Amino acid sequence: MKIEFSNIGAVSERELKFAVISTTYKGKWLYVKHKDRNSWEIPGGHREPGEMIDETAKRELFEETGCKEVDLVPICDYSMDDSVNKIFGRLYFARIKEIGQLPISEIGEVKLFDKLPKNLTYLEIQPKLLEKTLAFIKDCEGLQYIFFAMDN
Repeated sequence: MKIEFSNIGAVSERELKFAVISTTYKGKWLYVKHKDRNSWEIPGGHREPGEMIDETAKRELFEETGCKEVDLVPICDYSMDDSVNKIFGRLYFARIKEIGQLPISEIGEVKLFDKLPKNLTYLEIQPKLLEKTLAFIKDCEGLQYIFFAMDN
């Protein structure tokens, strides 16, 4: 499986089929476990007909975590190519401020981790998504430092 990243907007909105949300809560990484699997995954899912990809991210994050209040930022678009099909999605970063009850859905468990869990559903993809998220966070922290220094 080949994964490539591109700037937001490089892929047309209609081609984006997935929203995947690297998520933190209380300073830890949040992963979900599907009821039918024994592995962990980053929250996210398929876009529904007529839905904008940002709406997909918000809906999936609520359905899979029960989040009530969240800061959600798009990071980049990405493609997955298995040599037969090329599928496009958008990667987001979320900081959950408040979690409510987990809605009745396909998710059986939500858990916080200090680092990437060992037992991943999508082993070829999720480490690369987390790596891209960490680079995004580092870049944002650098920008915050620059703006803070300019204000003083």
